Amino acid sequence: MTRYATGVFYHPSFSRRSYLTVGARLADFPAALDGVLRGGRVKLYEPGPVSRELVLKVHTPGLIEGVKGDPLCSTAWHSAGGVVMAGDKIAEGEIGNAFAFIGAGGHHSGRDFFGGYCCFNDVALCVVNLREKRGLRRFAILDTDAHHGDGTREIFLDDPDILHVCICGREYESSDKTKVDVGYPDPRGSGVGRPINDAYFDRVADRFPDRVRRFRPDLLFWYFGFDTHQGDYGDIGLTGPCYWNIALLMRDLAGEVCGGKLAVVLGGGSHTKLATYLIPPVIERLAGS
Repeated sequence: MTRYATGVFYHPSFSRRSYLTVGARLADFPAALDGVLRGGRVKLYEPGPVSRELVLKVHTPGLIEGVKGDPLCSTAWHSAGGVVMAGDKIAEGEIGNAFAFIGAGGHHSGRDFFGGYCCFNDVALCVVNLREKRGLRRFAILDTDAHHGDGTREIFLDDPDILHVCICGREYESSDKTKVDVGYPDPRGSGVGRPINDAYFDRVADRFPDRVRRFRPDLLFWYFGFDTHQGDYGDIGLTGPCYWNIALLMRDLAGEVCGGKLAVVLGGGSHTKLATYLIPPVIERLAGS
């Protein structure tokens, strides 16, 4: 039996030097988690840096040197370290699922390129670590960041044991059906008076769970960007209830197909007030509280 429903992975540097910020987007953390932590179902972890040895199993030496020289990547080592640690804690059974904060993103980082405020591909590093050390093999990734996860797609393009579904504003499906892009719903065509929140959630619910049930992964990832929220830089009109409903969907789907193993990785989003408003309720839903 797991000791905690949910583990939260957070390093103090994320509040001081988090990327894509108005001020510092995580300035209110970890204090904003006080209510979430009070019930005893959620445990807060402070991760160390990811190892260079593991990074070299995904990225080239040249990329590492580029990351070292980029001031936007000052939190990259601890950001990736938190996601890797989250996967380990889930695999060990210490926690049921995880929410990993980041100071520098991951999904625009490929084997030998990075950008878009992403440095090391945190999800790919976690996958490699779990495969080598924990014996997990198959993974399903839902990416709801505003922009296409091109780095993640490049790394796993020829890997049939990775299901990568990106809700990124375009339509595509690979011949083996494991690499899928899903267009945004058009609020003008979603029915008179039908909120974009409902149309977007239905798009996720229609295009991801059945694929996962057929795929039978060992663990789910949700790359959670809130840049799609009203007023953020990838604004498509979403508000809090949409993200919170996706959190419930992902928690329940993980419980159905892989014993609850779910790692939520924070992606894009720039505003402090939105981070403080949106993230604690996501964690509450992951923990079932």
